[in-house]
Amino acid sequence: MLNETYIKASTVEQAQSLAREHKGCFRYLAGGTDVMVNRFQGNDTAGVLIDISGIPALKDVFITDQHLVIGALISLQDLSVHSAISDHFPVLAKAVNSVASPTIRKTATLGGNLLCENRCIFYNQSEWWREATGYCLKSNGSVCLAGGGSKHCFAKFVSDTAVSLISLNACVELSDFSGTSIKPLESIYTGNGINPVGISPGAIIKAIHIPLIKAIRIVYKKLRKRETLDFTSLTTAVSVTREGDIRIVLGGVHAKPVIVDGHAGDDLHTMIAEAVSRSRMVDNDTYSRKYRKDMITVFLERSFNELQLG
Repeated sequence: MLNETYIKASTVEQAQSLAREHKGCFRYLAGGTDVMVNRFQGNDTAGVLIDISGIPALKDVFITDQHLVIGALISLQDLSVHSAISDHFPVLAKAVNSVASPTIRKTATLGGNLLCENRCIFYNQSEWWREATGYCLKSNGSVCLAGGGSKHCFAKFVSDTAVSLISLNACVELSDFSGTSIKPLESIYTGNGINPVGISPGAIIKAIHIPLIKAIRIVYKKLRKRETLDFTSLTTAVSVTREGDIRIVLGGVHAKPVIVDGHAGDDLHTMIAEAVSRSRMVDNDTYSRKYRKDMITVFLERSFNELQLG
């Protein structure tokens, strides 16, 4: 049983002050749909929970001259029905509605989904299951069980909203102890399954900035056995601008998003082959590695057809 301290913050500054005070032993808590499950399984043992869910400034959605700005603490449910999303980026609503179940989406936040812990069938289990099987590299073991004894963790990246947002060239606004910065969303993901998010301790995602590109078309697809509850086995988003710039983004097939950029004049089969080759899948999912790998090609070919490319 954890000896827990729960503190509710009312501002970003207060939350980060508390984080500095409890450095090394805290966890931010917003919707809690990922954090609390990991704690129940014994995969998260931080002794201090800093609740940031009551910070109003992190729930705003507004439009500037060049961007749609979405507060990181807006719930997925509220985001999916927001008029600014349906007017400008309906694909994001589709991605949001593919996450978990309606009940979970009422609590889960956009920022929380972007920071969702990488998953693996050898890691996301109860404490007694992991002890009986043998601890994996992500759970204080010595090797990756899914990778056949590898010293590299292959836990897969599962944020569905991140895949769609990266296809839209979204940036993330971060606040840490040194100030506020805005950087491409994909840059915060490390590719390290053990520590998949590379933001500084105490950092908080304040907002997501999406460029207001009117002439952009996107196709989004997701593979999972059940439409609710199951995390992704493969997520794809393919976008194309009026100028012909193509971006392929994959989730669920690597420890970070897989991104392939190209142009309408490029060979599409070569782009698909590159996306497949950049994926680093092992058998750590309910679907086999081979099936998921084959489905990359299927999803991308269908997406290109829907976008009338090639």
